[in-house]
Amino acid sequence: MRLYWPTLIALSSGLRRGEILALRWGNVNLERRALQVVGSLEQTKSGIRFKPPKTSRSVRSVVLPAFAVEELHRFKVQQAEELLAVGIRQSSQTLVCCRADGEPLQPDSLTHEFARLDFRELPRIRFHDLRHSHATQLLQSGVHPKIAQERLGHSTITTTLDLYSHVSETMQSDAAEKLDAAFRRTWKW
Repeated sequence: MRLYWPTLIALSSGLRRGEILALRWGNVNLERRALQVVGSLEQTKSGIRFKPPKTSRSVRSVVLPAFAVEELHRFKVQQAEELLAVGIRQSSQTLVCCRADGEPLQPDSLTHEFARLDFRELPRIRFHDLRHSHATQLLQSGVHPKIAQERLGHSTITTTLDLYSHVSETMQSDAAEKLDAAFRRTWKW
């Protein structure tokens, strides 16, 4: 299974596993550097099915960093060639991350394949941890929590802040240091 593409999307967008696997090329606008989350792929006992996204908002848009757009440009061409070799024409309905025959990947298969990766001296990393890495990086970089909430598709900002409170502790120290520097510049003690 090709893990690079779902991993790239997870790290650069913060999408959930099912959202990544339901993403179609028609939901990706490489010129605007944005993708729209309109559904999710779910694995059930009876198979896989497409469903609406987890949050009540029907569609959310996520702007991608330039490196991800460059890689997705390259991948779209590569995928089109591979699909054409098996007699399938890529279209706006083609899944971005799919099997070689264009059919959906099973979410549990993605999780199991990712778990088999050897991260050498790093602690064990789950696929879902890529979403957490994205959120943590946003908050540590000073991105407003409301923007992080929107990118992650959390229904409320409280959810985002509760899940990533460990990041806000570091941000508290950074804020205190910035206040200290500002006051020392403007006040004579």
